[in-house]
This record gives sequence, structure tokens and C-alpha cells, in this order.
Amino acid sequence: MGEVTLEDVTKRYEDVTAVDEMNLEIRDGEFVCLVGPSGCGKSTTMEMIAGLTMPSDGEVFISGRRVTNLPPKDRGVAMVFQNIALFPHMDVYDNVSFGLRLRKYDQEEIDRRVERAADIVQLEGMLDRMPDEMSGGQRQRVAIARAIVRNPEVFLMDEPLANLDAKLRVHMRTELQRLHKELDTTIVYVTHDQAEAMTMSDRIAVIDSGQLQQIDPPLVCYNEPSNLFVAGFIGSPAMNFVDGEITENGFRNERIEVDFDPASVGATVGDEVTLGIRPEDVYPVDDTNGLGTPTKEIEAVTDVLEPMGDEIFVYLLLNEDATVSLDEDARGAMSDQLLMSVDPDSDISEDESMSVVLDRSKVHLFDTETGEAIQHGLTTAPPSGADSGASAESDD
Repeated sequence: MGEVTLEDVTKRYEDVTAVDEMNLEIRDGEFVCLVGPSGCGKSTTMEMIAGLTMPSDGEVFISGRRVTNLPPKDRGVAMVFQNIALFPHMDVYDNVSFGLRLRKYDQEEIDRRVERAADIVQLEGMLDRMPDEMSGGQRQRVAIARAIVRNPEVFLMDEPLANLDAKLRVHMRTELQRLHKELDTTIVYVTHDQAEAMTMSDRIAVIDSGQLQQIDPPLVCYNEPSNLFVAGFIGSPAMNFVDGEITENGFRNERIEVDFDPASVGATVGDEVTLGIRPEDVYPVDDTNGLGTPTKEIEAVTDVLEPMGDEIFVYLLLNEDATVSLDEDARGAMSDQLLMSVDPDSDISEDESMSVVLDRSKVHLFDTETGEAIQHGLTTAPPSGADSGASAESDD
């Protein structure tokens, strides 16, 4: 049993609240990633689960036991850190077995556990090597083996791949998934890298300013973000955001119109809303790939092209006087530009006037004031009798 439960857990440092009334339930055998920007409270949350930091308020439970005031050694957890922290004067065997020897396990049991851990993380034949004779990935596997030999109920991993190069990180992500499948143990994993979270986890817990924003499977967080923060944080490149208001016919601002029945999404005429659309759901009007529910055409000018190999990112200006921003945070706050993703063989050049459409079934609506999601996907036409001006391609 490796359930982890946080009930109204808060951590304050004088006038700073690092974690604010966190309620979180992690099921036995789950791989859950805590993600968010730097300083959001994800590492502090893990430290309170581990017992390295005591919460100011609230309770921590592991496997049904209240462990709020227990030291780390009595919680049934094992941690792997960003800083691998191997003993440089000890070989692999001694590093892996160090904790067991401190706890006075007999030699036969130590050998059995070390051999099993070495087999799981593929360190066979390396137990007599010194850390400086190993690659970064091999040293990280030693650190993981050191955690495995404790037979913990819960593994806690705090950005363990952050110091590895890009190619090795991808390899180690696969190794961790294999490890989770083989051990069938609960893993709580802290990262700021959403690629790690999307590819490895059963569920993602998105944290901002010490508060849990959403905890769901990766594709739910991607396709049905609970608010503007999650929508902008999950996904690379970030979602486009455009501010506007609700009219009788749907969404309007100076440059974009999207027709739908406001009543179908629980919106009222005059409401201020933010429209979200991912770059892959923006299409050139002459290349909609059989898109069944396009919006009205949007006039734009291409500004910057970023060839990525398997796709091209096209920065579109909706206002001739605008200047493109390549910063994702700045782009998310602007309503005079869109980012579009197209096939690598697309015939698009800079400073080209073009018309684009949005996939209405992939449009997201958020309350501008609260940031909360209103609707994911628009499939209904304007109300009967409304002058929508919709094109012949609409789904009336």
C-alpha cells in the first residue's frame, strides 16, 4: 500500500506562503508528476511528504498512516534528488548498500537486495566501479538503486534528470517508466519539464503559487485545462490566447469572430472571455485538411518562421502595426498575434498576407476575470434567427 494523502497542507515562511491548503490524493502504484514554474511550491510539497519539511498546518498520510510528525526514516519513503550525491570514495556496491549497512542488515540480505536493485536498473557488472568511472546516466541509476534497496512504499524523485544532457534525459525517462512498471510502486516526481510529466505520469498535478490547479491524466490536462494557467503551462509551444466578449452570435473581438450559441456554453451576452487555441489547431484557409468545423477567416501577415524539422512554427500578426513576441508568456497575453504550426513542406514565407481559420471543435473559452474554463470545443451554431454571417463551411 503506497497511497499518499495531503489534507489542507500549508507551509508558511514568515510572510511567504509556499504551499497553500494543498489537498492531494495519490493512489497506490500511481506515477504522479508535480509540475509548475520555479517557486510554485512543488519541491516544498514533496519535502513535506518526505518529512524533510514540517507543514505549518494540515496532515500528511502515507499508506493510511498519519506521518505528519514522523522523521523521514519512519515514513516508508526513499528519495532521489537532482544532485546525485554519491560517495566519491566508495564503489557502486558500497554506495548502494550504505543505508542497509547503517541499519545493521545481515550481509546475505544486503547482497540479495543490492543484486536485485542492480539487475532492475541494469548495473550488472558495475558494482566494483567508482563514481568517477561512470557516465551521468549510470551514476543516476546508482542513486535510484540506492533507493530501491530500501523497498520503500513510495519513491520521491525531485528533478532527478535535470543535470543530464537532452539525449540522456530522454533515455532515462524511458528507464524510469520501465522501473515503475517493474516495481509497481507509487512514484511522486517533481519536475518543471512538462515533456517529462506528459510522457511518464499517470496523472499530472499542476501547481501555481502554492495552490493545486488541476490533477488529471496528461491528455486531460492538455485537452481540457481547468483554467488559463494550466492551458498556458501545459503544451509546448504554449496555447494562443485572445481576449474578447460574448455577443448574440458567439465570440467577438476586433479581428476574430467565432460563431456559436452562447446559451450552449452557459455564457451571457456582454461577458468578457478569453479564447484559447493551440498552434496545431490554426490552419491556412487553403490547407484545412478536411477540417469540418472551421471558424470565419482571419486575416494575418506572417512575421517569423521557425523551422523545427518535423514542423514549422509560423508567427502571425493580426495587426500590421504589431511586433511579434517570441516569448511565450508575452505571447499569451497578446491579442494581436497567433502562433500556427504547419507541415515542414508548407510553402509559406515571411511578410506574406494570408487567411487562416481555427478548428472550432478545438477552441477553448475561459472567463477573463477568474481564469476558469467555460468550454472546451464549440460544436453548436448561433441561435436560430441570429445573423451569424457564417460561411458555407459552418456546421449549421
